[in-house]
Amino acid sequence: MSWTLHLLCSPDAGTHAAGEAAEHQRRPEAGGPVPEPRAAGVTEAGGRRSEVGGGRSEVGAGGGSRMLSGGFLVLCRLLAAGLCAAALAEDFDWTRNEKSSFYFGTFPTGFSWGAGSSAYQTEGAWNIDGKGMSIWDAFAHKKGKILSNDTGDSSCESYFKVKDDINLMKDLKLNHYRFSISWPRILPNGLRSEQINERGIKYYDALINMLLENQITPIVTLYHWDLPQVLQDKHGGWQNVSMVNHFNDFANLCFERFGNRVKNWITFNNPWSIAVEGYETGEHAPGLRLRGTGAYRAAHHIIKKGLVGISLTADWGEPVDASNQRDIEAAERYIQFYMGWFATPLFNGDYPQVMKDYIGRKSGQQGLGASRLPVFSPQEKSFIRGTCDFLGLGHFTTRYVTQRNYPSSLGDSFFVDRDLAELVDPKWPDPGSEWLYSVPWGFRRLLNFVKTQYGNPMIYVTENGVSEKMLCTDLCDDWRMQYFRDYINEMLKAIRDGVNVKGYTAWSLLDSFEWDEGYSERFGLYYVDFRSRSKPRYPKASVQFYKRIISSNGFPNQRELRNRKLKLNPLIGHMEMVTEIVVPTVCTLCILLSAVFLMFLLRRRL
Repeated sequence: MSWTLHLLCSPDAGTHAAGEAAEHQRRPEAGGPVPEPRAAGVTEAGGRRSEVGGGRSEVGAGGGSRMLSGGFLVLCRLLAAGLCAAALAEDFDWTRNEKSSFYFGTFPTGFSWGAGSSAYQTEGAWNIDGKGMSIWDAFAHKKGKILSNDTGDSSCESYFKVKDDINLMKDLKLNHYRFSISWPRILPNGLRSEQINERGIKYYDALINMLLENQITPIVTLYHWDLPQVLQDKHGGWQNVSMVNHFNDFANLCFERFGNRVKNWITFNNPWSIAVEGYETGEHAPGLRLRGTGAYRAAHHIIKKGLVGISLTADWGEPVDASNQRDIEAAERYIQFYMGWFATPLFNGDYPQVMKDYIGRKSGQQGLGASRLPVFSPQEKSFIRGTCDFLGLGHFTTRYVTQRNYPSSLGDSFFVDRDLAELVDPKWPDPGSEWLYSVPWGFRRLLNFVKTQYGNPMIYVTENGVSEKMLCTDLCDDWRMQYFRDYINEMLKAIRDGVNVKGYTAWSLLDSFEWDEGYSERFGLYYVDFRSRSKPRYPKASVQFYKRIISSNGFPNQRELRNRKLKLNPLIGHMEMVTEIVVPTVCTLCILLSAVFLMFLLRRRL
């Protein structure tokens, strides 16, 4: 079986740097956009597949329980424990391509449903009430950096609409709301020692208090890309190790002021985008192009912080040919250079070995005396290992991956270091952004990969959603409903596989400023009229759809719905018993009596 794939990220010999050819690989952050693929084309991929799917990953061991006695029971338990440990230690099974049908079922009791946002994308009020300038304020004010020269100066004006937005969340029946604290809003100069802006503190106090009053749990992100500009100007931002201490001061201030009410903290959101798009390709603020070194250095300083929880955004990478070992290795390398870059140090204390090998070899071929990938000291490894209480995971789409060797002559580049090519199946639905294809089965595989690789940590899905590429003024976003239905169902299957997922956050609550795509892409459940000064919100059709999923805690079958009704209202149960048992029984008896009576009349006549 042959099938056509669109080739992404294919720097050729005529390209002076692979980073130039690969800049289109804009990773989804809060619906973060991607530019047109510069080296895009159409190619044939010869991988044969029984199904273009990726579903269940078999990573556990199971068995039935039996009545056993004495020492034999102990022996069996020890054997079962050994089998489970061995299964968890196994590599992820890349050859499992099961693609199961829709699964009806509900999520575990206590599963948390929410929606998300970030400060720069929604708050507006960029220079109001003592707020300092962020790197995104400065970046967006430069002509040509953002599509249509849009800025986040006013955005959704959420700074002035706290009560209105919480009413939307309350109507949705959200269990939690994820938002971020703007560093320059509470520390205008970036440093706690210089100035604390109490008006900024007051804003977040009011937001947190009102959420709690409405039984909505706040999940707070400390850094969602809006570094104070003064720290970028004075210290070079995340290129400078001093940023670790400055961030610690900011974080500790937040813990002191809000920690008595906020119990769920995320330190950094999608550090991949911070590092690669901010310091490698320059597509995002602060807009630096430090090829081959900038991304690695920025990431190194972010990881060294030590964490409560972190939100990593990752696509799934599926081998083009699951029977080809080189493609399997390329697919795993894709994920390790993406999510493993940050997750592996947090869980295991050091960078993935494949990153160290590939970057070290490329650095040597370029005549460098040492690898461009920084090195953790033994003390740093000990400090960062195990510092992640839970893993926040953002996911939007999937790529097929194949091996491709890039010569070191192409120059220093994160993209050249990986030696792989990304592809997409043109049959995949692409309802929103040009980078965002709907491939639900990849979500389940990614969740199972995390389970296998990192010892089944506690996972909160912190971002998942789809944009729209047309102006949907009629608010009928059926493609978003389909996306939510399919992706949430794959998450349910992953939980059934044993993955420890505790909550889900739809991205996003509102249409908002989508980074360098401005307002051209909309991820929101609620439509925002950015042309109006009051920024009114209107519910899209997906609001009621997501609300039904939350109310049902998933996708219950008819029997589950019936049992739930009985628990909620015994009178309904009695009524159903009358309609389903008593009425048919009485009708049957009437028919029998009528038949007997009719026979009696016929006999008398005869």
